[in-house]
Amino acid sequence: MGDALPGRLGIDRRELIAPAAGRLDAVLAAACPDLSRARLQRLIAGGHVSVNGVAALKSFRVSAGDRLCVEVPETTHPAPPAVADLPVIYEDDDVVVIDKPPGLAVHGAPGDTGPSVAAWFMARYPAEARAFDAERPGIVHRLDKDTSGVLLLAKTPQAQAAISRAFEARHTAKSYLAICEGTPEHERAVVDAAISRHPGDRTRMAIARQGRPARTGYQVLASDGERSLLLVTPESGRTHQIRVHLAAVGIPVANDRVYGRAGEGRQLLHAWQLTIPHPAGGELTITAPLPADFLAAVRSMGAETVALPYSTPTPPLRTEESS
Repeated sequence: MGDALPGRLGIDRRELIAPAAGRLDAVLAAACPDLSRARLQRLIAGGHVSVNGVAALKSFRVSAGDRLCVEVPETTHPAPPAVADLPVIYEDDDVVVIDKPPGLAVHGAPGDTGPSVAAWFMARYPAEARAFDAERPGIVHRLDKDTSGVLLLAKTPQAQAAISRAFEARHTAKSYLAICEGTPEHERAVVDAAISRHPGDRTRMAIARQGRPARTGYQVLASDGERSLLLVTPESGRTHQIRVHLAAVGIPVANDRVYGRAGEGRQLLHAWQLTIPHPAGGELTITAPLPADFLAAVRSMGAETVALPYSTPTPPLRTEESS
């Protein structure tokens, strides 16, 4: 990365020599890994980037040896609303992992000032939040509002970029527990069906031939004939993927008022385990045991013995990178 130089108050001024030719935004993205491509493009559009002393567009072709200057204003975030403290199940210098309760959004819509995980992060880590140029600092993946379980947040832009790349490259492993309506036709199966926005309702997703590829595996752990307990392993991370795929094969998540039918309580979907490459090397595996409302539904099925491995707390596992 280039040299960080003294700048105006609240401005991080960086100067560097372009090592090779290319589009301005691409050259800067390689030289400034702590800044996302989207943020760099906003800085360029805002006139905060110059080439040889002249402001340039993102598509400008840089030549090797050009002098580049980037001015990065300090990010300010609105005061976050009061949010009850959330259970932290793992934390280090790069990441924090929480056991998200049902009923709490990961982030609100633009301008939404209601409680959210993003608001909790800004309140708990104000200094770290200022390093992010985003309305949702720290967020690298999502859980639906009524889905509980493991949620990981990055504490630095560098960690956020590394983890986002891991999710995009599918170098992560995710396991969920779901209670669905009915009994699946097969004990084990993979639902392979592309997903896109619903053509008639932009708040919903749907199976679509021209959608984005999506695969969801499941295994039946128990069934009482009316409902089934599933271990679900999504191979991709599309919005509402598990809910859409299970509904598509006739076994919607119980109490899912969007893709199934409403019932008493929230949709019975829980993010049980997440394994990711750690930004500092090695691998991190985190589990969140089943919460009380989910366990009550399991007991009503007579499946508490089968669910025992998923309801017992398990310490986080961090493996170091082999030398």
